[in-house]
Amino acid sequence: MGFKEQPKGFATKAIHVGQDPEQWNSACVIPPITMSTNFKQDAPGQNRGYIYSRGGNPTRNVLQQCMAALDNARYGLVFSSGLGATTAVLTMLSRGDHIVMGDDVYGGTNRLIRQVATRLGLTATFVDATNLESFRAAFKPETKLVWLESPTNPLLKVGDIKALVQISRESCKDVIVAVDNTFLTSYFQRPLELGADLVCYSLTKYMNGHTDVVMGGITMNCDKLYDRLKFLQNSLGIVPSPFDCYQVNRSLKTLSLRMEQHQANALKVAKFLESHDFVEKVLHPGLPSHPQHQLALAQTYGYSGVFSFYIKGDLPQSSAFLKALKLFSLAESLGGYESLAELPSIMTHASVPAEDRKALGISDALIRLSVGLEDAEDLIDDIKNALDVAAKV
Repeated sequence: MGFKEQPKGFATKAIHVGQDPEQWNSACVIPPITMSTNFKQDAPGQNRGYIYSRGGNPTRNVLQQCMAALDNARYGLVFSSGLGATTAVLTMLSRGDHIVMGDDVYGGTNRLIRQVATRLGLTATFVDATNLESFRAAFKPETKLVWLESPTNPLLKVGDIKALVQISRESCKDVIVAVDNTFLTSYFQRPLELGADLVCYSLTKYMNGHTDVVMGGITMNCDKLYDRLKFLQNSLGIVPSPFDCYQVNRSLKTLSLRMEQHQANALKVAKFLESHDFVEKVLHPGLPSHPQHQLALAQTYGYSGVFSFYIKGDLPQSSAFLKALKLFSLAESLGGYESLAELPSIMTHASVPAEDRKALGISDALIRLSVGLEDAEDLIDDIKNALDVAAKV
């Protein structure tokens, strides 16, 4: 049994939706970069759809249309970063509102909730979303938002999105369910089809895929949520530049090709690591050894290039491994064409409280890889050599 079969038409939508040359006077095939900050009006209060570039921009709209289509969504909005998108969602809430959060989330999201949102009067309960009873017990009468990652970062836990949405609806009628889909992209998972209200992205990662843009995005079907978030996009001013929108729009054209290669390379690397004597455990939803492997097969169309593993030993061994790598760069982030490696306990998830890291299993032996588009055999050789070095420490 494999992952769900990808319906036809994804690559065609990525190339054509929002890109019609007839929308431009020049009929240019590639949408132009509209850098103007303001737009001439025909008369006071009479405009041609654009007034000021923070509120709307032709290049940004092209990207938003294309991004929405890839999630089979009615609407898409882009923001200055992934955390900017998260901030927009949080600012829909009011003082006293409660959030149910997955316990294993991106470190920046954890920091935003614990150190910013709580100071503004929001409360949050962090819970293991793979435990449905614990998840149900986390709800309160004042719960207004559920924030999920599936798979999670960095432990790659897979939650049953349909079941989590159902519990959320049963627990709080008007709750908003948001799923951070950064790891899988709309190519491998489409949470709106599983019942979610919002799908959130760090477009910086796989959706752009070239490690040269910081941007976030949200897709949705609900008119009211779109109106609220569109208002906040403009009112908070957390918009990306037209040039960055042009680059991400370009990158979506090759998303399906890139994700297929990321998947193939990462699975080869993961299988090699699982067979190595100096590796304690590999966390990759595409491997039968993963505790939610069957759920991943049933819920998604495949898997990307980011996964984690435990090296034998502790900080001396993980540090030696990371320093010995030649093709993998020791750097934060993920999803670019180049391969990266990092130590979440000290890098991406250092802001997570130490006791929480310990409880979750984010130890100094946990290494996260973002497998790029290089030749898989070269990447495996690089890892093998680094493991040999680490084993001698």
